[in-house]
Amino acid sequence: MDAAQLGELPDDAPPLRPHVRGLRLRALRARELAAGTTFSTPFLLRFLRARDFDEELSLKLLLNYQRWRRDSPEISTCLSPSSVLGLLNTTYHAVLPHRDHSGSRVLIYRIGQWNPKHWTAFQVFRVSLMTSEIIATETETQRRGLKVIFDLQGWSLGHALQINPSLASKISSVLSVGLKSLNTTL
Repeated sequence: MDAAQLGELPDDAPPLRPHVRGLRLRALRARELAAGTTFSTPFLLRFLRARDFDEELSLKLLLNYQRWRRDSPEISTCLSPSSVLGLLNTTYHAVLPHRDHSGSRVLIYRIGQWNPKHWTAFQVFRVSLMTSEIIATETETQRRGLKVIFDLQGWSLGHALQINPSLASKISSVLSVGLKSLNTTL
């Protein structure tokens, strides 16, 4: 069965089990991961689908994801909506209620709605990370990918000053973790 056919199967389909088992064993042997870590089948399938069921590439993606989470505590800790509730109440960020014509999930970022005097870039990116973590669990999103629209109307020097090279690097390195594809529009 080829990767496209595997990707269309439900999470509990028997042909997926050897791939999940193989990735789990590789992950458990990886020195970079904490001892005693276990991974659920749906979690591992995110990485397998993103890399067309190539276990070696899936492992690399998983390790990069875990490393990024560990190395970016200012963003990846406290992934609670209450930590950014005010920002969530703005119209800065939205997930469209319907998928596009190809089945992709669509995110919109309205940069002008982000007030950099009230919200740091870390908080803004935390909202993105929370959203990504949730939608990456959707099997259909794993299969069809994600599209992002950045509405830059209202972009200002205040916004630009919040995005330093270190943060920009962290943002770019995590944007597509766990997803089949990511397309952006400015």
